[in-house]
Amino acid sequence: MTETKGKGLSRRAMLKGAAAVGAASAASTLGAPMIWAQNIQNITLRQVGTGVSNLNEIAQKVKEDLGFTLEMTALDSDAATQRAATQPGSYDIADIEYWICKKVWPTGNLQAMDVSRIERYDQIVGIFKDGRLTPESTIAQGTAPHTVGFVDGPGSTTFVDEQSGWMTLIPTIYNADTLGIRPDLIGRPIESWAELLNPEFRGKASILDISSIGIMDMAMVCEAMGEVQYADKGNMTREEIDRTIAIFTEAKRAGQFRSFWKTFDESVNLMASGEVVIQSMWSPAITAVRSRGVECVYQPLREGYRSWGGGIGLSAGLSGMELDAAYDYINWYLSGWTGAFLMRQGYYSAVPETSREFMSENEWGYWFEGKPATEEIVSPQGQVLEQAGAVRDGGSFYDRMGHVACWNAVMDENQYMVRKWNEFIAA
Repeated sequence: MTETKGKGLSRRAMLKGAAAVGAASAASTLGAPMIWAQNIQNITLRQVGTGVSNLNEIAQKVKEDLGFTLEMTALDSDAATQRAATQPGSYDIADIEYWICKKVWPTGNLQAMDVSRIERYDQIVGIFKDGRLTPESTIAQGTAPHTVGFVDGPGSTTFVDEQSGWMTLIPTIYNADTLGIRPDLIGRPIESWAELLNPEFRGKASILDISSIGIMDMAMVCEAMGEVQYADKGNMTREEIDRTIAIFTEAKRAGQFRSFWKTFDESVNLMASGEVVIQSMWSPAITAVRSRGVECVYQPLREGYRSWGGGIGLSAGLSGMELDAAYDYINWYLSGWTGAFLMRQGYYSAVPETSREFMSENEWGYWFEGKPATEEIVSPQGQVLEQAGAVRDGGSFYDRMGHVACWNAVMDENQYMVRKWNEFIAA
């Protein structure tokens, strides 16, 4: 895709050359090792992660641009965590969130990554390096990505606070999450997380059944209601967990919730059908509902956003040519095409500037800068999402990511929290 200044042709450039003129001649012309050019098409890397970014279009583009095969397995967050932590031989790449990394890294199943091999490391947004979107930013509560992003070297199973040159995950995508609503069915402004438990929406509300994420949504609601004031929503005490779960259990028994969802498709169907009018949602689910011609809004709320970040981790067993291919994949991922594809679903790229190269000015203005669309906004699959004049929910990148209240988290009392969560679901 792109040459690295001062370093000659990257292997990615060599691979593209090989695809264009034939393995042997490309290897000779570009000076690439003959064995690489001959064997790249025989390499298969197995990637496991959530459905957020394990998408067929990405695998197809990897084959086209890099020459090797990327086999993707999409799971829900809990299943992805379980696979990454307990089945290290079943994957080469873990495409996971940073809160998942906190659970997986201590197992030793992933290897530290050398940032000197990441061509655009210097361009990665500050959120992932020192926790600050801008030098003036306040670091939000929860498992902020930079707190689990670095170790002091190969083989280390503990995190360090500074940029050490060795990363646990190379960041890829992230977003500021909030509640999704059906404004056509609600018919009035929604301004607070507290609305999720408003009896007005009894039987038409929903929350996601992934404990580490759902508990954070609960905390945003309980704090907005004035029921609980947390020292750190991302690291609750047992008493705070008990109070939070009790409030939602009472609401559940009163019939507040239509359903609890675990998968993307479940959330889309609940909202598109009108069975639910307010719920936890993810950005591409909003996109999917809108693509059906149904009005759906990712509602900015006065208390701020619950955020998350994802990245690519490499199996500790990955080595040799496969490891080289994995680094090429990471560098390709940050070079723009994938970031633009995912930004059209409402996410952000870890290196936004490269995504801009693969987007129209209209798309960049709408998705990143918060400007009114100058023409139709379409999904990655070409479905019309917005008409000219529309403005993105929540505004610009800096408006949205600058208003993050907490990150998805793993608490010190995680086991206790999961037990209480399961009691809530079973209540």
